[in-house]
Amino acid sequence: KMKNKKMYNLILVSIVVLVYFFATLGLYIFQRSLLYHPTENNYGGDRLTVNIEKVKIVTEDNIDLLAWYHNKDINKFKTILFLHGNAGSLENRIHKINHFEDMNINFLLLSWRGFSGNKGEPTEQGLYQDARSAVKWLIKQGVFEENIIIYGESLGTGVTTEIAQNKNFAGIILESPFTSMVAAGKSKYPIFPIRLLLKDRYESDKKIKNIKSPVLIMHGEQDNIVPFWMGEKMFELANEPKYSYFSKYDDHMMDFNNDLINSIKLFLKSLN
Repeated sequence: KMKNKKMYNLILVSIVVLVYFFATLGLYIFQRSLLYHPTENNYGGDRLTVNIEKVKIVTEDNIDLLAWYHNKDINKFKTILFLHGNAGSLENRIHKINHFEDMNINFLLLSWRGFSGNKGEPTEQGLYQDARSAVKWLIKQGVFEENIIIYGESLGTGVTTEIAQNKNFAGIILESPFTSMVAAGKSKYPIFPIRLLLKDRYESDKKIKNIKSPVLIMHGEQDNIVPFWMGEKMFELANEPKYSYFSKYDDHMMDFNNDLINSIKLFLKSLN
C-alpha cells in the first residue's frame, strides 16, 4: 500500500510539473498575442466630431502607419502625439480625441504596426520605432520638439517613457501607466518566471527619471488591469514639475468626464 501511495504521489507530481512546464512554454511562445490585441474592439460607437486628416507615417523599416492628424494651427498651439494602448483601433479613441477640439490643441493619433490595418507585427522595439517616426513626421510638418506633448495610454505609456527620455518635449501625459511589463506580468501570472520569459519589457520605472518635461499622471483606483499602485509609483519617481489626476472610481479605461478633461486643460495651461 505504501508503495502504491508513493507511486501515486510521484505520478501526481510528474503531472503537475508537466502541466506547469507546458503552461510556461505556452506563455513564452504566445506572449505577444497575450500582450497585443489589435482586433479587440475595446471601446466604440462614438461619432467623430473633430476634423481629422488621415495621414501616412513611414517608419525606418518601411512600414506605413495610419494616423489621424488635426491641425488647428501649428504656429499658435501645441501638438499632442497620442500613443494608444495594447488593444483596438483608432476608432476606439474617438471619445477621447473629440474632447481635444475645445482644448486649443493640434493632435496626431498614431496607430501601431499590426494595428488598424497596418502591416508588421507589434514588438517593443517596433513600437518605439513607430513613435519616433511620428515625432519626426511632426517635426517635418514644422512642429518644434518643444511644442509636442506625448500622451501615452496604458501600453502607450511604456513607449512614451522610452521616447521622452532626455528630450525637450513640452509635456508628458501618462494615462493608466505601469511600472514595467515584468511587474505587470507578475501581477497577472504570479506563479510563472515572468522575468525570464518576457521579450517586451517596457521598463518605464527605470526611464521616468530621465524625463525632464513636465508630467501629468492619471490613474483610476479601480483599475483591474494595471494596479493603481503602479500609477502612484510612477508619480513618485517622476521629476518635478509633476501633476496627478487620481480617480477613486475609474477602471483601466478612464472615464473622460469633466474632472479628467479639466485636469488635462489645467496641465496644458501650465505649459504655456
